[in-house]
Amino acid sequence: MLTNAVRLYGKNDLRLEKFELPQIKDDEILAKVVCDSICMSTYKAAMQGADHKRVPDDVEKNPTIMGHEFCGVIEQVGAKWADQFKPGQKFAIQPNINYKGQPWAPGYSFKTIGGNATYIVIPGMFMECGCLLPYKGEDFFGGSLSEPLSCVAGTFKAMYHTTNGVYEHKMGIKEGGKMALLASVGPMGLAAIDYIMHTDRRPSLLVITDIDQTRLDRAASIFTKEEAARMGIDVHYVNTGATENPAEALLALTDGTGYDDVVAFAPVPVVIEQADAILGNDGCLNFFAGPSKKDFYAKLNFYNVHYASTHIVGTSGGNTDDMKECLEMMGENKLTPAALVTHIGGIDAVIDTTLNLPKIPGGKKLIYTHINMPLTAITEFEEKGKTDPMYKKLDELTKKTNGLWNKEAEDYLLNTLAKEEK
Repeated sequence: MLTNAVRLYGKNDLRLEKFELPQIKDDEILAKVVCDSICMSTYKAAMQGADHKRVPDDVEKNPTIMGHEFCGVIEQVGAKWADQFKPGQKFAIQPNINYKGQPWAPGYSFKTIGGNATYIVIPGMFMECGCLLPYKGEDFFGGSLSEPLSCVAGTFKAMYHTTNGVYEHKMGIKEGGKMALLASVGPMGLAAIDYIMHTDRRPSLLVITDIDQTRLDRAASIFTKEEAARMGIDVHYVNTGATENPAEALLALTDGTGYDDVVAFAPVPVVIEQADAILGNDGCLNFFAGPSKKDFYAKLNFYNVHYASTHIVGTSGGNTDDMKECLEMMGENKLTPAALVTHIGGIDAVIDTTLNLPKIPGGKKLIYTHINMPLTAITEFEEKGKTDPMYKKLDELTKKTNGLWNKEAEDYLLNTLAKEEK
């Protein structure tokens, strides 16, 4: 099977190439990738090359396929898995396979599997670890976005609180407590807002901050105060860049008692120190944002660690159960994965998008691997539609859903461009 894929050869060295995949073995599966969403973790791998802990040392000679947030269709099943998987099934991948304690993951470590490809061969270890997951959604992009959603699900479950007088940790956020999500209207922050509003264990107060009013307004238009109130949550969107003393303003929303759970979504010292400053008694700070610098530091109030039992955790990715939960929630229409997506592109846009990801504003960049299309913001559809009928139609379809990507737009794009590329 011939595949078209973006492969990593070293630092800043990505190449879009066509090559032949090996014939599948009895314990492998051949699959078609439909879409992949580009993650900042992919950018870090592209920057670090073989220095990245998940990228093999010999990547220069044995390049790996990029992309780990993808969804597609099973094409051919090896004999070992014929009773569990069938051709035609939609699937999502849990990339944190943790196979025999190794850090390997698709999008970093493998020559035959990654999201930035048209076709892939899925090694047997993925099925052995239960990381090939059936996806029952009608669209494809939801399956692709189940991985980032699972990351935030794991974040909230990893937070904990103590029990007075007993050496015992209670895992998870404080139900009915006070929560702040700082610098949280980027793609992962939106995923966190969506999940925490619609999961079973929720806070009573939810404060969402950023320094970009436009992004805050967009988040507020998607996850409204009315929707939050319906779920029993008092939500506030706060521009900390417009506040002289952000910590003081945020504490005022709790009547000065502080927050039970705070999550920092930006690897910026001032954000972490702000998070630390607003913790209440037994408050848990989760440092979600992964820094690219190994010598990243921020100040922490150890007086409060000692006397107020404040504490810190960090999470990186979710597990298979988290992903299954998110796939199930999407199947029940409890989550809105389209809220994360701001840009659409084809496989020819992957390299430039990946290498310049920090410079591109907005949320998730969703790539459809069987089409060629420049990376385009959904907000640009209207202007481009003045001269291009395809963009005009995409603009009409996304406006039906408050400017969000949707199945109808996905179907139209695939039916229009995928046919042209054959």
